[in-house]
Amino acid sequence: MTDTAPAIELKGISKAFGPVQANKDISIRVMPGTIHGIIGENGAGKSTLMSILYGFYKADKGDVFIAGKKTAIPDSQAAIAAGIGMVFQHFKLVENFTVLENVVLGAEEGMRLSTSLGKARKELTRLAADYELNVDPDARIESIGVGMQQRVEILKALYRKADILILDEPTGVLTPAEADHLFRILEGLKAQGKTIILITHKLREIMEVTDTVSVMRRGEMTATVKTSETSPQELAELMVGRKVLLRVDKVPAQPGKTILDVRNLEVTDDKGVKRLKGVSLNVRAGEILGIAGVAGNGQSELLDVLGGIQTATGEIEVNGQPLDLTGKLSDARSRRERGIAHVPEDRQRSGLIMDFKAWENVAFGYHHDDRFNTGALMDQGAIKEDAAGKFDRFDVRPNNPALEAKSFSGGNQQKIVLAREIERNPDLLLVGQPTRGVDIGAIEFIHQRIVELRDAGKAILLVSVELEEILSLSDRIAVIFDGQIMGERLPHETDEKELGLMMAGMTGASQAPAEEIA
Repeated sequence: MTDTAPAIELKGISKAFGPVQANKDISIRVMPGTIHGIIGENGAGKSTLMSILYGFYKADKGDVFIAGKKTAIPDSQAAIAAGIGMVFQHFKLVENFTVLENVVLGAEEGMRLSTSLGKARKELTRLAADYELNVDPDARIESIGVGMQQRVEILKALYRKADILILDEPTGVLTPAEADHLFRILEGLKAQGKTIILITHKLREIMEVTDTVSVMRRGEMTATVKTSETSPQELAELMVGRKVLLRVDKVPAQPGKTILDVRNLEVTDDKGVKRLKGVSLNVRAGEILGIAGVAGNGQSELLDVLGGIQTATGEIEVNGQPLDLTGKLSDARSRRERGIAHVPEDRQRSGLIMDFKAWENVAFGYHHDDRFNTGALMDQGAIKEDAAGKFDRFDVRPNNPALEAKSFSGGNQQKIVLAREIERNPDLLLVGQPTRGVDIGAIEFIHQRIVELRDAGKAILLVSVELEEILSLSDRIAVIFDGQIMGERLPHETDEKELGLMMAGMTGASQAPAEEIA
């Protein structure tokens, strides 16, 4: 009996970016027809390693073997030719192109585009039937949800004859139902003989869908184990190098006075579509109100109105004083002056300026403060000193505020935003998707900081598509669907199944909101 050659084998891969050693002498074997997980903290080097395999980066040393043959991969075209496809955490799609056009883009055949489109249409029909990848080929990317967009990325790879598929944090922007559908797709691909590498920080996903898992820490490979022979606790410890608390540790809330009071809030977008329909809710000092809902049901607009980015009708009071919702005074700066801090859902688009230095990003929104200004000039020394302290306290890696924001991993970018907002000691913290794309160690840290702020008597409005996060962090849960609050629940009196039904609008109007916490 002959040994089967690995679908992929990396030997002695090293890669440095200046003084930062992203990968150090990494070796890994991925067997064909398996789902192989790669986990590690943000900045552990997972994405760098896969970017080398896909030809985005060139390794400083080491070799790549595909199906037992040493293979040079100088660029992504060489990777595609070797049968490798990659679905990135941030999709590489042209938003005003159709699904069909995106699939064909870069893989056109001959001089006539119509020939390529016709062939692609037939192939998409086949792939959709084989792998549950149904999507309208004529839909424009900008008009479909992120779950569908991800299917398009997978279709692009399969259309290019990929036998090896790399997915980088594939569920970071998906709802639980979309994630479950993705897992069914991956199982179907595996059954057809495809090899899948799944980069994720979510231990539940690793345990649910992978055959083997490799753990990286600080640029090195620390272990490779069969998934059936390990546990979430063991993997978390391998990732972080210490025992990790997988559940939020907090005492019962002690709510005080009402900090935020929202009544009959309505938002209509520029196309005349109502995004919020009579939303009413309140958040008190010393409590976390979690907003559960499928992305696109109004929670983003709610955060934007409260944060001073979006106009609305209705009434909002903070500490008993009304907020202006007309746009005349509803800018973000006035909100900050009222004691409202805002961690936006999309850190890269709304939370940071990616080409600016991290120390500059730490001051954004608060750069008018007296301590950052000396006369007519900004005191850069004071800003850099403030940033250095925040980097230390929030364990941002690498600990170098002089780097551009885009140089940090997603989880460390999130820590920069959280440090900036939480350390302002706000009366009300608005936080959207606090741990999206964040590793297990950083999730524990972020949750602890949010709970500490609650225990200091602050009010927190939490928006998350992660039901586990909503259930473990929140003191009360409000469910939003189609711009309306469907009801409230106490975490210990509900579960993911009930919340999931409410998120889909499947709940009776007779179900009353949860009783307030005494």
